[in-house]
Amino acid sequence: MHIEVNLKLQQMILIDANSQSFLKTRVSTARNGPGEVENSLCTPRGWHQIRAKIGDGLPVNTVFRGRRPTGEIYTPQLREQYPNRDWILTRILWLSGLEPGFNRLGNVDTMRRYIYIHGCPEEDSMGVESSSGCVKMRNDEIIHLFKIVPAGTRVYITDGSENEQRS
Repeated sequence: MHIEVNLKLQQMILIDANSQSFLKTRVSTARNGPGEVENSLCTPRGWHQIRAKIGDGLPVNTVFRGRRPTGEIYTPQLREQYPNRDWILTRILWLSGLEPGFNRLGNVDTMRRYIYIHGCPEEDSMGVESSSGCVKMRNDEIIHLFKIVPAGTRVYITDGSENEQRS
C-alpha cells in the first residue's frame, strides 16, 4: 500500500498492494507550488514515508503547534483571534524524504522542513494550492487515513507533469 499525491490535480489516492485505488480525495498543497528547498514553503516531490503518526484519539479540530496539542479546539472565532496562524488540526502524518539529495538530508530534508499530511479548518478550500508546504485534508478524511495507514507507509508526491521520471 502507498499514497500518491498529485500536485497538479490537488488530489490524493491511497493505492493497495494490488495497485487498486481505494481512497481518492481532494487535498490542498503549497501555494508556492512544488519544491524541496528549506524555507521555500513549497511541497516537496518524490518518494517519502510516514515517519510518525501524531494525534491518535484526540478530538476533531485539536490544534497542534510544534506537533503538540495546544489544548485548543479550532473554531472560526479562534481563527479570528489568530488570523496568521498555520492551522494544523486533528491528526498529523509526518513525512520523511527517501531520496538523498532530492528530498532528504541537507537543505532539502522533508522531515526537517516539518512537512505533514494533516487536517485543516472545514472552511479551507480543497483542490486549490493554499498551504505552507504541507498536504492539507478534511478532518474526517485524515482521521480515516490515519487509522488505515501504518508508520512507514510510502508516499509519492508528483507535480503531475508528463515528463516526470522518478521511480
